[in-house]
Amino acid sequence: MRILLAVDGSRHALDAVKCLVEHLDWYHGKPTVELVTVHPPVPQLPGLGSVVGRSQLKRYYEEEGAEALAQAKKLLEGAGVSYAAQVLVGEAAERIVRHAESARCDLIYIGNRGMSAVANLLIGSVASKVLQLASVPVMLVK
Repeated sequence: MRILLAVDGSRHALDAVKCLVEHLDWYHGKPTVELVTVHPPVPQLPGLGSVVGRSQLKRYYEEEGAEALAQAKKLLEGAGVSYAAQVLVGEAAERIVRHAESARCDLIYIGNRGMSAVANLLIGSVASKVLQLASVPVMLVK
């Protein structure tokens, strides 16, 4: 089984990692994990390209992403779960779903803050958007 595990370094994301690790016996054999974090793109401002080069921007995304992935990597390694980690850039829900499709994932695991229904309607959440966009099952972990 191939699972996309989306994390952002938050406590809620780590709860999803812990849930996956605690329930490895749910799966026939250990799953392969696509561990991803999504960084919003830096706004395209006039003249930014003359000050900040592509390599600097790429390094920025990688450094920020490494920080968001660090704890999840430790938990997965401690459980002996194989994974491929990647930092994606873009709108979070869309990038998560697109990556799950391109990596042919069978399931998306994602932490949920547990906002009230009213708050979710007003501001939305990445988890809710993933639920709407995904063509594969989504496991929301509170």
